[in-house]
Amino acid sequence: MSIMNSFINDIFEKLAAEAAKVARYNKKPTITSREIQTSVRLVLPGELTKHAVSKGTKAAPSSPPPR
Repeated sequence: MSIMNSFINDIFEKLAAEAAKVARYNKKPTITSREIQTSVRLVLPGELTKHAVSKGTKAAPSSPPPR
């Protein structure tokens, strides 16, 4: 279980670092879902990217919750 936890943490760190680079490149002060999606496309290989983007898009709300 420890190996799987380390693997997931490593992937999240790579995605966060890449998203920060994308945001910095575009001169944006915050990391949005767009930067995360771009970092997923840059970090993950082929078919895994398609599944990750598809599942992430379904999981993330398209608009903020009502107040």
